[in-house]
Parts: sequence; C-alpha cells; structure tokens
Amino acid sequence: MHGVVLRVESPVEIEIPDTRNMANPAARRIWHQWRTNGMIRVDLRSDTVTHPSPEMRQAMYDAELGDDVYGDDPTVNRLQDRAAEMLGKEAGLFVTSGTQGNLVSVLSWARRGDEVLVGDQCHIMNNEAGGTMVLGSVVLYPIKTDSFGFLEPDIIQAAVKPRDYHRPPTRLLTIENTHNASSGRALTHDQMKTMADAGHEKGLKVHLDGARIFNAAVALDVPASDLVEHVDSATFCLSKGLSCPIGSVVVGSKDFIDEADRWRKMLGAGMRQVGIVAAAGLVALDTMIHRMQEDHDSARHMASRMAEMPGISVDPERIQTNIIRFDVPAHKGNEIAARLKEDGVHINGGDSDLRIVTHYGVSNDDYDFALVALERVMKAIA
Repeated sequence: MHGVVLRVESPVEIEIPDTRNMANPAARRIWHQWRTNGMIRVDLRSDTVTHPSPEMRQAMYDAELGDDVYGDDPTVNRLQDRAAEMLGKEAGLFVTSGTQGNLVSVLSWARRGDEVLVGDQCHIMNNEAGGTMVLGSVVLYPIKTDSFGFLEPDIIQAAVKPRDYHRPPTRLLTIENTHNASSGRALTHDQMKTMADAGHEKGLKVHLDGARIFNAAVALDVPASDLVEHVDSATFCLSKGLSCPIGSVVVGSKDFIDEADRWRKMLGAGMRQVGIVAAAGLVALDTMIHRMQEDHDSARHMASRMAEMPGISVDPERIQTNIIRFDVPAHKGNEIAARLKEDGVHINGGDSDLRIVTHYGVSNDDYDFALVALERVMKAIA
C-alpha cells in the first residue's frame, strides 16, 4: 500500500493511504480509521493556521528580552523600527492581532460620536466583533465597495457629512488591501492614492487595514511602502501569510503611534517580555515575503482545477493572491465543508460562499489531496 506520511504534534507518524487506491481492503480500513479519528491532513481555513518556521523558533528561543511596557525590549524595538522603515512611516507599534491594530488605529483618529467611513464588505465592519463601535462609541458608515475592493472617490466624498449637529462628524476613512471579501484582490498604488486623496480632500485621516499588504506587494511586484505611501496609518499582520504565531504591527507618525500605544495599554495589551514572539516577526520580514508567490501560484492552480468541478463557480482570472472565494449551490456550503473535514480537508463552512486560503506549510501534494477530496464531494453533492 502506497500513501503519504502525516506528521502530527507528537512523535507518531501515521501512514495515510492514497485516495485513488481504495480498492485495497487494507487501505479502506486505515482510511476509515483516519476519518473516524477526525484527523486533518490539509487545513485551508486561513493563513492564520500557519506554524512558525524552524528559523523563527530558534530566533524566539534566542531572543534578547526586556520590558516592552517600559519600551526597553530590544527585539520589539527592532521589529517596530524595521516595520516602519519597510512601510515608509516614522514609527511602529507591536500589537497582539490585526483586529487590535485596527481598533487602536480607529480609536486614535476618532472620538466618541465621530463617524468612520468603511467599505460595506470590509473586515473592520464585518469581522471584528463591532469593537470600534462598542469600545470606541464611533459610528461606522458603510459605503459601496466594487467587486475589486475599491471605493469610488465620488462615493467617498458624498458620504462625508456636512457640519450639522443632527449628524456625526466624519473623521476617518478606512480602506483594505488586499481585500478579503473580493478574493484577496490587490489594489494598486494608483487605486490607493485615489481613495486616500478623496478622503484627504475632505479633511479625513485615512487608515489602511493592510493585514495582507505584503501579499499585495508581491502580487503587484512593488515595495509595500508604495502601497502605504498615501495613508496616514496602516496595520499589517505577522500571523497570516508571514507565518508568525502571534502579532501585528501598526505604523504611522510618531504622534499617532504615541496615541495608539496609550490605547493599547487601555485595552490591557501592554505586554512585557514580548520580544520572544517579536523575534519571529523579524525573521518573517527577512524570509517569508518573497515566498508568498508560492502561495499565490498554488491558489491559481487550485482555482483552475476547481473551475472544472461540478457545482463550483469560480473565476481563476480573479485570483491574484492566496485567497480563493467560490460559490457552491445554495444551502450546501456547510455540508460540503463537513464532508471535506471527514476526508481530512478543513475549510470554513457557509451557505453558498466558501473560501480556501493557501499558505506556508502546505505542499503541492497536500493541495492535490485537497482537490481530489473536493472533486469527490462536489460530484456527490451535485
């Protein structure tokens, strides 16, 4: 029996039979046991499921530490300075997550009762638990997003409220790149400038949710600083495609970062010897950015294969980065996800809009395994 070896978080190695050799009774028996045990071979729910590289783990072990609340953790300081330099901003702040990075940024720019313009399909609006509204008492005003994640400048400017005590004053525009809900589309330098200029002309500050900004930079073959040039602040995640276990970085002017640091402390996120995780971020910025192209290539390969499967609607030409959003028959999404999980492939469920995210730590054989499983499930569903 020929199969693949699955390494799990233990010294045990388990041989998984090839799904195309199920005529063998022994293979069927082992496959059934594997499914019954609920083991996952390929996890494509998100790039947040990545594990740190061996080099990151070594750097974490060797990290020089201090107390970051006092500002004297040398590893954190190096990470913050490096991130700011790479993105062309004055200063940086290490935070626990992308959600927290966006939260401290919004709270630094807007006060209670102020209005923040957001895209109606953006992550801040739809996937961050309403934190800006609950903790900041700001008003999020959603505006129409096109299918590429772009906000038209006339729509931005029309949404800015005139001075009127009946209405909240508009203070901030937030934009997103890459755009998660648009299958990870990468917005160009010109598109970023157009949106930022529309906000600045109306007196707004502009914040970028750049959770995957390095994916955008790789896809467009430009420095990340080009895409951040015209915004006032930005957040990017270390724990997604960069494969770190924890953390994000906020960048902006020194005054802005001082205010964001105060909000971080207020939220209970002043960390101490946090250089032990910041060390992974330094390694990631040196070693993980260029390899993102592998994830993008894998996503396009998968999307091309998926487009040929019954019951799946996906346009491979729209896949620029590492996110594949695809449609399946109405009310079948959760069933498809459940059946895939039984076969060792983990994706998030949904009604009819599903997502696959390619990332570090998944091999070409793993992607092919997932495609075989998905085709089998779709034929059964269809």
